[in-house]
Amino acid sequence: MNKIYNPQPETWSTLCKRPTQTFTDVEETVKQIFKEVQTKGDQAIIKYASFFDNVNLEVIQVSAEEIASAKNEISTELKEAIQLAKSNIYNFHQAQKTEKIEIETTIGVTCWQEKRAIQKVGLYIPGGTAPLFSTVLMLAVPAKIAGCKEIVMCTPPDRNGKINPAILYTAELCGVTKLYKVGGIQAIAGMTFGTATIPKVYKIFGPGNQFVTIAKQFASQNGVAIDMPAGPSELLVYADETSNPKFVASDLLSQAEHGKDSQVILVTTNKNLLNDVEEEVYKQLKELPRQEIAQVAINNSKLIYVETEQMALDLINEYGPEHFIVCSKNEDFFVDKIENAGSVFIGNYTPESAGDYASGTNHTLPTNGYSKSYSGVNLDSFLKAMTFQKITQEGIQNIGKAIEVMAEAEGLQAHKNAVTLRLNQK
Repeated sequence: MNKIYNPQPETWSTLCKRPTQTFTDVEETVKQIFKEVQTKGDQAIIKYASFFDNVNLEVIQVSAEEIASAKNEISTELKEAIQLAKSNIYNFHQAQKTEKIEIETTIGVTCWQEKRAIQKVGLYIPGGTAPLFSTVLMLAVPAKIAGCKEIVMCTPPDRNGKINPAILYTAELCGVTKLYKVGGIQAIAGMTFGTATIPKVYKIFGPGNQFVTIAKQFASQNGVAIDMPAGPSELLVYADETSNPKFVASDLLSQAEHGKDSQVILVTTNKNLLNDVEEEVYKQLKELPRQEIAQVAINNSKLIYVETEQMALDLINEYGPEHFIVCSKNEDFFVDKIENAGSVFIGNYTPESAGDYASGTNHTLPTNGYSKSYSGVNLDSFLKAMTFQKITQEGIQNIGKAIEVMAEAEGLQAHKNAVTLRLNQK
């Protein structure tokens, strides 16, 4: 693992770089696939499923029979775990509902705001080396609470053209309306333009690799909103001598096993902890079934020592981690002053895995430093805030003169006339 001692602030921007390809590296591939899906529809979807996923599909929509069969293919124990997670996620997101906000700004001028659901949403569920049925919960549950009428889901099939039964079971449990065996760039393109089989949606949600992330950015250039740029997973842990090195190592590995392009970082003010965690990482790594994947991510990881907690905090805010774990005797210092993080996990007994699965918070979070400007997925992600106003005859008299003066100053005579006519109405 890469050990770094007392990095100077002028080196932090380099230190905070993620091990991913740049936009330009992937742009041409994404552009080509988008163009082909736009012009050839399902034919292009099937072609790229064969090319990328090594599967020959005749039908890309999941049938009712496949969904029904999935219920019998997973254990009762897993079903109960999924239902528990769904309950917690539902409770947390249901609590985010807000009432209509109404105010009379001036006598006779009433303004209010109401939230309405986005009618058609597309959910992308990664399914390559790890079938993320937990992401179905994180996206479909709030979409259902919000009242989205059409919840379309795309996820890559295996080489036999099958979707993992846990994904199908969870999708049905959470109210997904249409499911498709489509992954990667072609899935995002399909939901962006629509095909004979896949509906066009208004907003696309979900994490994915760097190809999916850039495909979502292309979608946003073609009239479809996206939740956020959410690429390869990352985790930063701040820990001091009060932490448990075994716990810290397990948290670092829990993100490292996501993918070879994941990144994990430990920041500490304790040099001994640096060595203890490194030793424990290699111990635990040997026991992991996904050792090969985690090892590559660990090679891109960093163990960073800084002298003060303030320097640690400044570095963490510069990095802007997707997941941020705090194990410190001064946890309040970090919790109160952290400004850039997707989701924060506090204390020795709060593993990042809890947020990934069942505590209730959402695990679809901004990566690659985007936590500086984006929120993670929440109930509002599936809603639009619409404003309304109603003005009485008295109300237009109260604000009309100000509107006339402002419109004239901007040179917009028709705007002024629309008010003048009403002011002069007897």
